[in-house]
Amino acid sequence: MPKRTAPKPTNGELSILRVLWRRGPSTVREVRDELNEQQETGYTTVLKMMQIMTEKGLLERDDKDRTHVYRPRLAEGETQRQLLGHLLERAFNGSAKKLVMQALSTKKTSTKELAEIRQLLDELEGGKQ
Repeated sequence: MPKRTAPKPTNGELSILRVLWRRGPSTVREVRDELNEQQETGYTTVLKMMQIMTEKGLLERDDKDRTHVYRPRLAEGETQRQLLGHLLERAFNGSAKKLVMQALSTKKTSTKELAEIRQLLDELEGGKQ
């Protein structure tokens, strides 16, 4: 049986996932309160989105208590890898070089980030990873 991959989250779902990755397991109200710092969002809107995300397999819900607590099903890095893999295939025809070149030319990269990228490349080239 082929391995089932998690669905790709929408932009709105990614906003909710970012809150949960940062805060840890949270209630709908806690997520909504943090989202409202950026843009006014209604409680029922966030509730419905989180219910849909649970049905899609993006979130898990602990309903032991009266107030349900939600957590992401996948870690942030795993979700990023899935999204990046999808983008790599769709937009760059599987070429990591093209993706990296575009990423580095799109936004100014700090000296620290460039040093970390060099270190990672050295490790990959040396077979350390």
